[in-house]
Order: sequence, then structure tokens, then C-alpha cells
Amino acid sequence: MATKIRLQRHGKKGKAFFHLVAADSRAPRDGRYIEKLGTYNPNTNPATIEMDFDRTLHWVQVGAEMTDTARALLSYKGILHKNHLLNGVKKGALTTEQAEEKFAKWLEEKEGKIQGKKDSLMSAEEKAKADRLKAEAELNEARAKEIAAKNAPEVEEATEEAPAAEGEEAPVEEAAPEVEATEEAPAEEEAKDEE
Repeated sequence: MATKIRLQRHGKKGKAFFHLVAADSRAPRDGRYIEKLGTYNPNTNPATIEMDFDRTLHWVQVGAEMTDTARALLSYKGILHKNHLLNGVKKGALTTEQAEEKFAKWLEEKEGKIQGKKDSLMSAEEKAKADRLKAEAELNEARAKEIAAKNAPEVEEATEEAPAAEGEEAPVEEAAPEVEATEEAPAEEEAKDEE
């Protein structure tokens, strides 16, 4: 049976999600498969790739063909490199220990590159967020100044009215003692008349 390692589409329109499967090459794209080897989600940045390393390596070693996209995914995860090193061991060019050492070194370098990309994406995202916050703070400050400028003339008018109001109140207070004095004066006159 001609076996292919290929992607099987899942997910909804515009949000594709793929299963990596080993299937009979005559089966339809999303049809029956022999074994599910992993998943691929291109919607995240960087894309999320999860796969069963040993089973996928097994299918590559027994001669399963790969589609172009599946080949790129297997190369990205190091399965094709591991297969290449194991073929060198079979031919006697390498020992198993050397092959494992080379693969571990390659895997470490690859992880470093991936982590570097994630860090740069995060730093770019954080920088964009900081810029947005700074722009928003400047906008809020400008709005606060405008509001303060609008409210400032009203405050000045209120302060001008306040001294005038105090000036008006003062004569009323002065007039009140005169009224009291006039009220006392007739009382005194009445007292003199009674004597």
C-alpha cells in the first residue's frame, strides 16, 4: 500500500487547523487514515506543531512519502535530520552515540532560534503596547488641560462675583446695627418720658 504523510484539514472557515496523518495515498484528503501523527496550527505565531516523534520517524523510515508541507514540518521538527543521521549509522559512517550527539546539538540550536523568535515577537508586542499607553496618557493629559482651561474662566468669574457679594453683605451688616440703635433710642426716649 502506498502510504503518504500529509495534512488533514479541520477547523472552521478562516481558522484552519490540521492533523498530520499517515494515510493511504488513494484515500480522500480528509478521509480515512492509518495513524494520526500530530497536529499543526498555523493560526498562532509562531505556528504550533505537535507530533509523535518516534511514530513519525518510523513512517519515514519505512518509506512513506510526504507532501511538500508535511516535509517542511518534519524538517522543522528535526525528523528528517534524525532519519539522515540514522541512515549514516546503518552505513557505518557514524556510531549511534555520535548521531545522538549531533542531533542533540542541532536540536539545541533550533530551540534557541525558536525561542529568539518568540522573544522578539513578545518584545515587539510589549513595545507596541507601551507606545499605545504613552499615546493614550498624552491624549488624556491634553484633554485634562482642555477641561481645566474651560473650567478656569468660570472659576475666575466666580471669584470676581464672590468679593462683590461680600461687599454687598458688608453694608447690610452695617445697616443692621443702625436699625438696632434706632430701636434702642426710642426705648430710651420712652423711658425718659415716663420719669
